[in-house]
Amino acid sequence: MSTLKAVCVYCGSGPGSNPKFVESARAFGRILAENGIRLVYGGGSIGLMGAIADSVIDHGGQVTGIIPDFLKAREMMFRRAQEIIVTRDMHERKRLMFERADAFVALPGGVGTLEELVEQLTWAQLGRHKKPILMANIDRFWDPLCALFDHMRAMQFIREGLSVAPLVVTTVEEILPALHSATRHVSEGEKEMKTVEPERL
Repeated sequence: MSTLKAVCVYCGSGPGSNPKFVESARAFGRILAENGIRLVYGGGSIGLMGAIADSVIDHGGQVTGIIPDFLKAREMMFRRAQEIIVTRDMHERKRLMFERADAFVALPGGVGTLEELVEQLTWAQLGRHKKPILMANIDRFWDPLCALFDHMRAMQFIREGLSVAPLVVTTVEEILPALHSATRHVSEGEKEMKTVEPERL
């Protein structure tokens, strides 16, 4: 059984058009802080990223921000975090976010959020890791993606042996209970990324 010490949150660098998105980010930041769980995220100080990071810090929690050098100005690097890691590129950023987290949560966001979420789902689908992946479906934001997954299953592109099964909740209050339940079935070893040595031809 593994423990939940740090959660990686993917979310938008903008606030979105629905006030519930920022409210939810702030509420989840408070929940993380109050439960002693570190936030691992993209290191920005604007949009939902800034809202959740500010909330964690404001409530006495711990934050690790991981941001590529070229985004420091664009996403206004968060300077209140206890730990900021500046990477060379997006690939290094995502690798470190994976290594530092015990689970992944996708709040509402744009193409970058979607890409990060889908990459984790792909790695899990291919058996590279068993860390829990959760979609926070705030005000039904992720409904279109859930429908797309259903369509892919119907078209047999997601089939037996290639399942995609993210956790889905509708409120931030449900996130930690769902993650705790999922991590009970994952050993520390199963959270490690499985690698394969390249063959020499």
